[in-house]
Amino acid sequence: MWKARVPTTTRHRSGALAFGSPSSYPSGMAAPVTIESISAITLATHDMAAAVAFYRALGFRLHYGGGEARFTSFHVGTSYLNLVPQPPEREWTWWGRAIFHVSDVDALYARALSQGLTPQAPPRDAEWGERYFHLTDPDGHELSFARPLP
Repeated sequence: MWKARVPTTTRHRSGALAFGSPSSYPSGMAAPVTIESISAITLATHDMAAAVAFYRALGFRLHYGGGEARFTSFHVGTSYLNLVPQPPEREWTWWGRAIFHVSDVDALYARALSQGLTPQAPPRDAEWGERYFHLTDPDGHELSFARPLP
């Protein structure tokens, strides 16, 4: 049975976390690998056209594909949100939540309402220091739109 080993972490001068301590690496080994960013998140959809319409209604900018495509990608800052079609018999359950930082939480909330979308609740300030609201896409993927509080 596989057992996870909890690595030690150090902070790289760039601010990224590096796993392991210098003494835990063989001599001559380069600096530890750092996880720097997320390139993309890929979500499954049963209805590409509906999913594309949903994300475009929120203001996501299309990079590749579209409602009839076998693969669609949207710009998310320097990263991407991808959609891939899945057959109707393929089911999924709750997997977590994708959190997107936006320039204006309240304006995006108003836009979502104006497009006929139904956020779970109005934006609110959270104790962890963000203003946010949640929304579920047509395939049940939970999304959060947030902005750090000043």
